[in-house]
Amino acid sequence: MHYNRKIRYLAAFLLLGIGVLVFVILNVCIGTVSIPLRDIVTSFLGQEIDNSRILWDIRMPRTMAAMILGGALALAGYLLQTFFHNPIAGPFVLGISSGAKMVVALVMVFLMEQAVRVSSGTLIFAAFIGSMISMGFVLLMSRKVNNMSMLVVSGVMIGYICSAITELVITFANDADIVNLHNWSRGSFSGMTWDNVRVMAGVVSVTFVAVFAMAKPLSVYRLGEAYAQNMGVNIRLLRVSLVVLSSILSACIVAFAGPISFVGIAVPHLVKSLLGTTKPILMIPACFLGGSVFCLFCDLLARTMLAPTELSISTVTAVFGAPVVLWVMIRRNKEKMA
Repeated sequence: MHYNRKIRYLAAFLLLGIGVLVFVILNVCIGTVSIPLRDIVTSFLGQEIDNSRILWDIRMPRTMAAMILGGALALAGYLLQTFFHNPIAGPFVLGISSGAKMVVALVMVFLMEQAVRVSSGTLIFAAFIGSMISMGFVLLMSRKVNNMSMLVVSGVMIGYICSAITELVITFANDADIVNLHNWSRGSFSGMTWDNVRVMAGVVSVTFVAVFAMAKPLSVYRLGEAYAQNMGVNIRLLRVSLVVLSSILSACIVAFAGPISFVGIAVPHLVKSLLGTTKPILMIPACFLGGSVFCLFCDLLARTMLAPTELSISTVTAVFGAPVVLWVMIRRNKEKMA
């Protein structure tokens, strides 16, 4: 039995790893201009190709961003589900992404009007502040309501309020800024640069290591706070760490790609079904890989389905993510009735 589980874990990680590799190649090769795989290999070897600029300045940064931010989004969802003991908690549903979007929009409009260049660090910091504001409201609501559905409804309402303020801000922005803000607010991996990729890779890598280091206390925390406390886990520190780390991941995603829906909810459940376990030491890296695969796949569809018109990434992730959320809710309801 133990041997079979190890084989399943190995097969799951191998499948996820191959999925990331395959979709990275497809995202780089497929587009309005097709780039053959042999040309990519040639370019990697340092030789010049016809579409070198498209490959290195457009396709590769975008693909790396989708891989990194997709993994971060799924990991943020897993942390929030663990924190709230709620299977449909996620940055988008709880309004955390909307709070980050609101503050980023305010900062972008203000700095653009002052003709000040907006740096990646500024956007991440602004998004983090927005995430923490929304998270604060969600935490207050979680103390007032014990019902899972009410907590989700509260998060949705917070999200609507933040989105309304964002739309109001965009309405009063200069005409030249409105297009950029509108496209960003819908969620997209387009326009990524290598500077963006370096910043997001640094932030997400450090956060991932911190989350992975919490795997052991998280596995105890899942069994109940009283049990975890008896096992010597500092519950207060663990809860603060979960809030801060999930907010940093959410902030990084919103700062660069805007709000992206349903990935943070759907991917952890899909990964859990694939692994057949909920052990954090396995779920943390698997969620990251699963989020990368999911977002690479959705971004490929967003770019190619109606080319040359590009869909927002949230439109595609909602199509594939929403049915998973419905399945989780129906299954949970059946378990309660059984």
